[in-house]
Amino acid sequence: MSGEGHAVPVERDLAYATFDGTQLALDIYRAPQRNAPVVLYVHGGGWTRSDKRTDGKGRLAPLAAHGVTVVSVDYGLAPRAVFPQQVHDLKGAVRWVRAQGPRLGLDTARLGIWGASAGAYLGSLLALSEGDGALEGTVGGNLGHSSAVQAVVHWFGQSDLAASAARTPTEAKLLPFRFEADLLATDDPLELAERARGLSLMSRASPGAPPFLIAHGDGDKIVSPSQGLALHQALGRAGARSRFELLSGAGHEDPEFDSPAMLATTAAWLRTVLR
Repeated sequence: MSGEGHAVPVERDLAYATFDGTQLALDIYRAPQRNAPVVLYVHGGGWTRSDKRTDGKGRLAPLAAHGVTVVSVDYGLAPRAVFPQQVHDLKGAVRWVRAQGPRLGLDTARLGIWGASAGAYLGSLLALSEGDGALEGTVGGNLGHSSAVQAVVHWFGQSDLAASAARTPTEAKLLPFRFEADLLATDDPLELAERARGLSLMSRASPGAPPFLIAHGDGDKIVSPSQGLALHQALGRAGARSRFELLSGAGHEDPEFDSPAMLATTAAWLRTVLR
């Protein structure tokens, strides 16, 4: 099967684990080149909805056509899946891709992760939590393989859940605090704030962090671009590599992110970092 509108082969619904009776699966959009770099895509949806095929479907095959194989991953959704189950699932997917890479003909020596919105937060947390036993989990097994990634693409995601408490009325209407309450499984404001503070991406920035490409629209009314800039600056202060792209006039999940120019920029960055 080929990607919609793009001549790239797609393998769908490959199971990488089963959790709580639910099969977790992924789709592979293959780049035309042999030994192409591989990036896992983490969909958005406020941690409570969407899936590997629906969210961002207009960007997965196009990025693969630019020479980067894309593995789009399903993960457990809140409130049924209680945090940090989402991160456990994604780390299980990374280990599965590494374990199955030779059989699938994938070059998994160096992997990237790419997320949009809520998926950007989860993918970045995965990347910044190497060696954190509480976030590793055992989903899917393959524990002899690393869940580390070597590049991160962070599109219009949150970086500080605690900052959500300071939303403007417009932001609160568009992205209710309910999303964080569902993710972190508490309705108590004080407990929610405390849990959120411990999950700031900025606090996890270190010299050993993988390179980041962070992109945000300056017209985003759901997640302020200041969150992306704060993550970029924290990584820089820590001595890690980071690039920040501010898209003029773009809002949250706007078409500018799926433009040929932005996808070409993203693919070129991944090919360079993962070579």
